[in-house]
Amino acid sequence: MILNNLNYPLDFKFKITTLASDFNITDKNGNYVAYVRQKMFKLKEDVIVFNDESKTKELFRIQANQWIDFNASYSIKDTIGKNFGRLARKGMRSLWKSTYNVLDESDQQKFEITEDNAWVKFFDGIVSDIPVIGMFTGYFLNPTYTVKGIDGKEYFKLKKMPSMFGRRFQLDRLIDIDDEDESLVVLSLLMMVLLERSRG
Repeated sequence: MILNNLNYPLDFKFKITTLASDFNITDKNGNYVAYVRQKMFKLKEDVIVFNDESKTKELFRIQANQWIDFNASYSIKDTIGKNFGRLARKGMRSLWKSTYNVLDESDQQKFEITEDNAWVKFFDGIVSDIPVIGMFTGYFLNPTYTVKGIDGKEYFKLKKMPSMFGRRFQLDRLIDIDDEDESLVVLSLLMMVLLERSRG
């Protein structure tokens, strides 16, 4: 199973009316690509990707491999439990700027997701805790992430868009990519967005 006919840019927009970390993914025409729901009150992250907000059809499930892990990783599986790939956080490098590896079903690295500007993370960590001012970091401290292949080419760019209460990210594809690899990257990025959403 893959995510078909993706028309970029894609918008990742969190719902602010629910306690759960739910968000929609729509394409440039406003059509649904997926609806993402993170199960609440779980010791390990458990994320379900549905076809749309009606949640009538489950497409993928993403689950943390361990409860607590500095180098946490998240398995991506389809509806019949077939392994699709894995997103792995690079622990020490992520202290300075967020860095993740994207691995295929054979656990071979295919891509790396890296935050472009480490200073955004640094200043966000300082300013976000300041009363009143911290409320507005979403307008001026917005990270950007680049997805590179092991061939060194840049394939995708993910930007956090300015917002106060809502959380919105926009994903652009820079060059053509194999359909299955494209789905693996998009699924990895939606999990990364859940992990990084509290910033800005």
